[in-house]
Amino acid sequence: MNTLVVSGKTIEDAIKNGLERMNVTEDRVSVRVLEKPSRGLFGLIGVRPAKVELTLLPDKDVPLSEPTTQSSSSKPVQTASAVAGMQAAAVSKDRDQEMDADSTDDIDPIEEAKQFIMDVARSMGLVVEVGVHKRKDTVTLDISGSDLGLIIGRRGQTLDSLQYLANLVANRYSKHHLRIILDAEQFRERRKKTLESLSERLANKVIRSRQEVVLEPMTAQDRKIIHAKLQDHPKVKTCSKGEEPNRRVVIMIK
Repeated sequence: MNTLVVSGKTIEDAIKNGLERMNVTEDRVSVRVLEKPSRGLFGLIGVRPAKVELTLLPDKDVPLSEPTTQSSSSKPVQTASAVAGMQAAAVSKDRDQEMDADSTDDIDPIEEAKQFIMDVARSMGLVVEVGVHKRKDTVTLDISGSDLGLIIGRRGQTLDSLQYLANLVANRYSKHHLRIILDAEQFRERRKKTLESLSERLANKVIRSRQEVVLEPMTAQDRKIIHAKLQDHPKVKTCSKGEEPNRRVVIMIK
């Protein structure tokens, strides 16, 4: 096996895989990078691994030609060992440059999430700005622009899905877990007030009728708002029933 093409998550991983399969050390091969790794669309879709070609170098102990007597106008003949050393050094330098270019150590996960959101908006024909508000445990990305109803969606479903993906993007590049909240036109606060008002009206209905009320399926975040609003209510209590994505809040008499 003189030549081998291998893949890996990074160029370094691909080289390591090839060396293990060829059962040789790094100074015994020359490396040619065929494809650099790619994050794909929005950093999530169509991820492409790195691909390299490893070629086994001639045996170090066998000279490239027979030794000759050096004349006054000639230079010493290079041996395979010397060639291997220079090639290995060149490959190492090239690979270090490649790794520096592809390293994720300097990537800001918040900026990656922000850019992801802007790319999605652009694909929807929208031009938006994304503000970053950092708190102790969370980072809120606030979207501003026109026609944001497309990004928010029915009862915030599109915004919730986009928030989930933004968290995936950011945490791919973060050394510690990040919690990102995605908002647009203060939708989160408006949605919270709407649900709190709804929970109060339904609680009064339960008290009057003495019958439990089952709400429509909601996200965990929306259910949490209703539970929190009624947790100290003197006459009613809440629980959740069902399986996702059809889990519902139930309001009943204590």
